[in-house]
Amino acid sequence: LLLLAFGIWGLLDKESLVSERIAHLGSDPMLFFVVVGVAVSTVSLAGCMGALYENTCLLKFFTGGVITFVLLEILGGLVLYSLRHQVKGSLQNTMLVAVLRYQDDPDLRFIMDEIQMGLQCCGVESYQDWKMNVYFNCSSPGVQACGVPASCCLDPLENGTIANSQCGFGALGMEEFAAQSIISLGGCAPQLGRWLHGHGGVLSAYFVFLILVEVGGLLLAAKLLSGTGRAAGDRSGALRAWLLPLLGDPLSALGAQSRRGDPRPSGEQWFLCRPISGLLWGGLALPSGGWKAL
Repeated sequence: LLLLAFGIWGLLDKESLVSERIAHLGSDPMLFFVVVGVAVSTVSLAGCMGALYENTCLLKFFTGGVITFVLLEILGGLVLYSLRHQVKGSLQNTMLVAVLRYQDDPDLRFIMDEIQMGLQCCGVESYQDWKMNVYFNCSSPGVQACGVPASCCLDPLENGTIANSQCGFGALGMEEFAAQSIISLGGCAPQLGRWLHGHGGVLSAYFVFLILVEVGGLLLAAKLLSGTGRAAGDRSGALRAWLLPLLGDPLSALGAQSRRGDPRPSGEQWFLCRPISGLLWGGLALPSGGWKAL
């Protein structure tokens, strides 16, 4: 549900659901979180309903879904750990591209703004990186010249309720001593590295806890499936014990008929029974003399 909520929040925050941008919704990275959130919520709901109503189909669906999630999570964790140095370089390159294409790509702008506001940083290595952007460069003829995004500001609301989108204008033309009272001077790449290093233990513990919870759910689902199967078998056995004196032994009757080589009586009407208790399938014949089992 958290993934689903995060994805929907991202789509709403970027206004990706408005009519002008709905055509490009398929390429929105926030859609990934929505799809994953819906998949996880569906599997979880199937598990709850299967356990509540003792439905074997839903429990098997839940078991298969959780096994798939566990395998993907373990595989993803191993890949991230083995490629951790390359991942760090990729994140830095992504932030650099976001600086260059800040005004042109709403997805990169959204990601960069969230990183800068969350980590209280500005740019990749320092706030001076925004000079590489053609709109924020001091040689630009626009109003954004020598400025930085509002997400770099220490207080973008400026003690108000509406963010001031121009709070970073002119910051690149100031001395560092004056700029530090308005914007964050440190870059996001070092801040992100320090954050990951400081929270590595917490992230690892959360990952292990998530795997253990999913494995626990698998064990409970397996126990419920086993109990449901035994209960259905007991009900089927009791029903057979009640029906056999009335209908006779269907297997014995079938064997005797096969040994005699007798064809089916022409006066009988044959039809299939519906499944009894989900397990017992059979056939009944209605001859002129009464019922007998097949």
